[in-house]
Amino acid sequence: MPKGLPSTKDDGARASRRWRRPPAEFSRASSSEGASDVEPAQAQRSSASYAGFTEGSVARHLIHLGSFMALGSVSMIGARMAEAFYLGILGTEFLAALGFAYPISMFLFAFASGIGTGASSVIARVYGAGDHAQAARLVTHAQLLVFLVSVAISAFGLVFAQDLLALLGAEGEVRAMSTEYLRIYMLGFPLFMLSMVGSTLLRATGSATSPGVVMAGGSVLQIGIAPLLIFGLYGFPDLGITGAAWAYVASRVFSVSLYLVILIRVRMISLSLTDLGKSWGAILHVGGPATLSSLTYPFSMLVITRLLAGHGDAVVAGYLVASRVETLVHMVIWSASSSVAPFVGQNWGAENYQRVRIALRQVNFFCLGWGVVTFVALALGGEIIVRLIDPDPTVVSVAATFFLIMPLSIGFMGVMHVATYCFNALGQPFPPLVLSLLRTLGLYVPLAILGNYLWGYVGIFLATALSNVVLGVGGWYWNRTAVRRGIAIRNAKNAVPRAKAAPA
Repeated sequence: MPKGLPSTKDDGARASRRWRRPPAEFSRASSSEGASDVEPAQAQRSSASYAGFTEGSVARHLIHLGSFMALGSVSMIGARMAEAFYLGILGTEFLAALGFAYPISMFLFAFASGIGTGASSVIARVYGAGDHAQAARLVTHAQLLVFLVSVAISAFGLVFAQDLLALLGAEGEVRAMSTEYLRIYMLGFPLFMLSMVGSTLLRATGSATSPGVVMAGGSVLQIGIAPLLIFGLYGFPDLGITGAAWAYVASRVFSVSLYLVILIRVRMISLSLTDLGKSWGAILHVGGPATLSSLTYPFSMLVITRLLAGHGDAVVAGYLVASRVETLVHMVIWSASSSVAPFVGQNWGAENYQRVRIALRQVNFFCLGWGVVTFVALALGGEIIVRLIDPDPTVVSVAATFFLIMPLSIGFMGVMHVATYCFNALGQPFPPLVLSLLRTLGLYVPLAILGNYLWGYVGIFLATALSNVVLGVGGWYWNRTAVRRGIAIRNAKNAVPRAKAAPA
């Protein structure tokens, strides 16, 4: 049970639930064990729980989790691709404006990802350990935390949007358009954060289908509304780039509304604010470092965008289009790797260690295989997709170069994601932070600066690929060692009370 959080009982529902042996108690231990935010609570814990991901085929659960997450994630990237396509019709400068806004939106995503990771880690282990009522309380407390944080960030972004874009190197009309887009985007950010974290929390409590379906629904809505507002079709106002931002806001309103309805229907909303501070502390124990870890990526994006801006707006636009196409296929790997978090969290809480090992092995192999598929697909057909979005020769040339370099490393990036999600699921937030800092400050940014100096934007792409490979291998080895050590420590601690209880 997360540190400081009392277990709750749901006696009235026991008769209708499946009974199973309560897992051995969590212990507050060192980070090497992966349970630094938990304490003994077996005596208080309900022995009845939903099976979740702790029973049944490992592969089937992972495929179910990953496929529906991929549905939602790919649809979201598809909406971004459609947004780029619509704005590309208006001109390359509109794509460049979107390109300058992209790294800032990634900063915002990092906060949603970090807090969602922390909440998912705590809730999945509580749920896997058998305390459904406490999981519902944590879900509610997590959503309140998300709302307060997102409103504060949104207010900051509204005030300083233009200054942030100036730091990135945006100038003139491009900066003005990007500022207009970002300010509207900021209005929808609290809704975006609530919907993203809501998706994570549903997965942590065993719901694999609903998050992906709702994400896909919101994305389809955005794709349908955007051209109406961008081009002023069927009587709608001609809003240009701000129309794209308003379409995004509308899609978030839809998504967050559905998530709240689903959370209420599955009884994952509690009106109790008891131990709110303790809940936030348990969530932020993992979520704080996870947020810092997530922020390293957009920080590197800020540096990369600044470097690319020195080569002209068309290069920024080419990078934007190529990265969005690559992200579309990368979302499959991200979805597969993120399925590790709820699966490992629940099975670690239930002491099903062999299922944890099997899951990690299967997802890592999938990531490497999909990396090969991605390279072949983008090397052969990526340029065709880019020409459909923007036929500008520089844009196409930059994107084509990107597709020959970056996809080679995407499988290793997925392996690093698997390690990160596994560490966080076990309550070990600091190894992912170290990996992210090493990748960004130790490898990626220094190599990108050097590569840009030696070979221009091609050197930047090479630096990205090399960083992914090195950190993918390092993350895999570190995570495998930590899981083995954690299992050995927990088994040794469980053996002590059994030895004492044995007859002389």
